[in-house]
Amino acid sequence: MNGASREALASARERFDALTDNTSVDVGVAAGELAAVTGLLDREVSLRRVLTDPAQAGEAKAELAARLLGSQVGGETVDLVSGMVRSRWSRSRDLVDALEELASTAELVAAQRADALDDVEDELFRFNRIVSSSPELRSALTDRVATASAKAELLRSLMGGRAHPVTVRLVVRLVTQPRGRSLEGGLEALSKLAAERRDRMVAVVTSAVPLSDQQKQRLGAALSALYGREMHLNLDVDPEVLGGIQVRIGDEVISGTIADRLEEVSRRMAG
Repeated sequence: MNGASREALASARERFDALTDNTSVDVGVAAGELAAVTGLLDREVSLRRVLTDPAQAGEAKAELAARLLGSQVGGETVDLVSGMVRSRWSRSRDLVDALEELASTAELVAAQRADALDDVEDELFRFNRIVSSSPELRSALTDRVATASAKAELLRSLMGGRAHPVTVRLVVRLVTQPRGRSLEGGLEALSKLAAERRDRMVAVVTSAVPLSDQQKQRLGAALSALYGREMHLNLDVDPEVLGGIQVRIGDEVISGTIADRLEEVSRRMAG
């Protein structure tokens, strides 16, 4: 992507992150809905062009998307897609590519919440190696005559029970909806997404009341400096966390008041 599409994708990623910050959001459902919208706009070229037409007002395009999708997907997905079509895209296809990326990322977030992201990344890598070393399997999965359902059944028979469900869903979608990409190229792109997600640590922050923007920024900056990696905050509110905050990063749990914990983090950084 270039120009306007890069900026639109960056904005879409920010909105997606804001959505998945809420741990009550079912990211598995969101992934399926985003994948369905991807398939719709990939098939309906005229609709895709209307939704990315720079001559049309952004709000009008958002309203059209909401009318078309409102009865098909959840409100969070409608809001996300509506925000995306308000943006300017260099090519209509870039919108579909962005939706597909967010659908795959939602699956990876689901794996991350289940502490299975490392497994998914490894399984994607190993499956790519298997495909590369087996011309017969590659031929079966890329056969233009074979139906999508037949390919999906083959994959589930090969991977079911041996790979994480997220890995299976990602590979099935790639094989049944290749969108002009090679199988190896698609698997490499998924592996890259998983690696990027893994390198970004996630802190699950539970507080008695919602944190202010300043508190979120201070906490995120302090934790990033402490752990030496980019830190993404997933925020939750629990009134039982009386006057304080709890931060979970992997198996490590930090509890205490916001001020006390930030002060301790600062001391550890200085030390």
